[in-house]
Amino acid sequence: MTITHQERPHDIADIQLAERGRFRMQWAAKEMPVLDLIEERFKKEQPFKGIRMAAAMHVTAETANLMRVLIAGGAEVALAASNPLSTQDDIAAALVAYYEMPVFAIKGETTAQYNSHLNSVLDIQPHITMDDGMDLVAMLHTQRSNLLDTVVGGTEETTTGVIRLRAMAAAGKLAFPVVAVNDAQTKHFFDNRYGTGQSTIDGIIRATNVLLAGKNFVVGGYGWCSKGIAMRARGMGANVIVTEVEPLKALEAVMDGFRVMPMLEAAKVGHIFCSATGDIHVFDQRHMELMPDGAILSNSGHFDVEINLKALEKMSTKITRVRDFLDEYALTDGRRLYVAGEGRLVNLAAAEGHPSAVMDMSFANQALAAEYMLKHGGELKGQVYDVPEAIDQQIAYLKLKAMGVEIDVLTSEQQAYLNEWSLGTGH
Repeated sequence: MTITHQERPHDIADIQLAERGRFRMQWAAKEMPVLDLIEERFKKEQPFKGIRMAAAMHVTAETANLMRVLIAGGAEVALAASNPLSTQDDIAAALVAYYEMPVFAIKGETTAQYNSHLNSVLDIQPHITMDDGMDLVAMLHTQRSNLLDTVVGGTEETTTGVIRLRAMAAAGKLAFPVVAVNDAQTKHFFDNRYGTGQSTIDGIIRATNVLLAGKNFVVGGYGWCSKGIAMRARGMGANVIVTEVEPLKALEAVMDGFRVMPMLEAAKVGHIFCSATGDIHVFDQRHMELMPDGAILSNSGHFDVEINLKALEKMSTKITRVRDFLDEYALTDGRRLYVAGEGRLVNLAAAEGHPSAVMDMSFANQALAAEYMLKHGGELKGQVYDVPEAIDQQIAYLKLKAMGVEIDVLTSEQQAYLNEWSLGTGH
């Protein structure tokens, strides 16, 4: 494929990075066979012909392959970053150069640029939105509400976005239906647990190069993402401590073999801290006042609010960038605390995000959920909807098939038994 003349509007770091980005897209595609199968069908059926899609997602090699599949299905897609530090500039360049796609994303962009880029993708007047964190949908409902009549529906990729959307729907403010891709079993069981688990540890290690074995590793929360982080940290030899606010999740963490305690207690003994709760100030001033000298703080939740950075700045006499993705905060009492990836998603700010194999399922959900929304959005209300079970099961089947794994099928006798209520112990 050759680089084509760029006529569509875009705002990226450097078009000369395109070839490198194309190679990385191709490498990622090797681990994304389910998307390849969907692309084959989309090419034939053209489900998105004439449809405009606005996407705000992490601009990674995996996301680029999703964009490739949507374009193959006839869609016109414009893409912005869903986080100022999550863009891979070579991938943005490859999409512009080889797919003539309007991309508005630069790693390290300012807040003003970030908001401008979201506005730019909405300029296409989308029929479908594809969001990761709900910033695009929020802007559409506030600053660009004149475009709402055109929108059929949307999809949402991450836990934080789904939480915000459900709050919006409960307040009666959501103007169109959105499918919670994040809540699909083939998403949160695998992407959130195995993807976030591995990529978060990868980001922390790249940012710090510390040995995890023997360290006290404090995980904020025990949702699917935090479960993955706790699992992988333990696998690296860390002594994992979990903090929770929900009794059932705390009990699950205990039964999984982790120490569970309040954050105020964990703060006193932790060496590495990471949260993935979707809530604000999980690591607050009262916790940071207790942390040992040299403690490392990181975040794998969507927004940079889980570490109270403003409070940490006020506690500090000097802030120094000591490594590419690591800042040292020299505190007034002589202690030093370290923040990885500026408190943003550490797996994307300091590393490359999730492995392609898990994003294969997540983005298969995105593609099929967008197709579902296009077909059924007109029948649905302004609410948050689950991914249909049939889509979830189809993706799991395709993933197993691609992995060369076969499973059993119920016999007609077994199926009849499960559907018969009158058969019991005496039969």
